[in-house]
Amino acid sequence: LLSIVLIMTPILLPVVSSLGMDPVHFGVMMITNLAIGMVTPPFGLCLFVISDIAKVKLMPLLKNVAPYLIAMLVTLFVICAFPQLSLFLISR
Repeated sequence: LLSIVLIMTPILLPVVSSLGMDPVHFGVMMITNLAIGMVTPPFGLCLFVISDIAKVKLMPLLKNVAPYLIAMLVTLFVICAFPQLSLFLISR
């Protein structure tokens, strides 16, 4: 997670800034997207680690993770639709 943030932020931040998007809002969206990516295949590192530690096959684990994944996707949608939610603390 840290490596992708360190690699992609300097590449994407100028593009985002030129589009008029707040950098803090972009950061919140980026971290939320990366968190979703960590629990979804094919590159879901957290999913594979949990599967190995718990000695559970991947498909039953995916069924148990699905409600949390849906909640994360709804959260991402809300963050994208209402940037004020991720910016209200820095506006004070």
